[in-house]
Amino acid sequence: MATSTLETDGRPNRGGRPRDPSRDGVIRAAILRLLAEVGYNALTMDAVAAEAGVGKATIYRRWRTKSDLVVDTIAEMNREETPTPDTGALDEDLRVLLRSLVAAINGPTGAASHSLLSTLPHQPALAEAFRQGPLAQWRTALATVWEQAEARGEVGPGTAHSAVAQAASGLVVQRWLLTGEALDDEYVESVLQTVVLPLARAAART
Repeated sequence: MATSTLETDGRPNRGGRPRDPSRDGVIRAAILRLLAEVGYNALTMDAVAAEAGVGKATIYRRWRTKSDLVVDTIAEMNREETPTPDTGALDEDLRVLLRSLVAAINGPTGAASHSLLSTLPHQPALAEAFRQGPLAQWRTALATVWEQAEARGEVGPGTAHSAVAQAASGLVVQRWLLTGEALDDEYVESVLQTVVLPLARAAART
């Protein structure tokens, strides 16, 4: 990304003394808390350092800009929270993946991500990095689940990149962002049983 300060592997440029990896989790947790509380525009490197209980130099050794700091943190948290299940059955793979998505949405990563939504249209580099990082991780995991189902013959060729495959995550995200209704495992099961799996079975017969 030409406009981003992230390196080509998605990690921020760093200089100076080697970082202490033991502090990464504390710093990332502090970033997520602050994003949820004050949003992106009010977030400062000083505030992150204070919240995490580290020196400001420790922050700058890891991230050169606030954009780097935010995108790298959310991307890393999503890497930890995004499974790629292979249980041998499409319904169970989707169940595992969507429950993980719901857990992430209802946790610190979801709260921090929600706080960024109003900022992304005004920060093109941040928006692009967010799409290519956190969102791409979930898209890849979802596509992999459907591709595995294709390979097993559970669904027809091309289903992995169809509207049928997108319906599951689309309904979850819609409920998260628009309706304000409860988002839990019960809703995941309803989406699977009443929408996604019937569509998948219908597509397999055509």
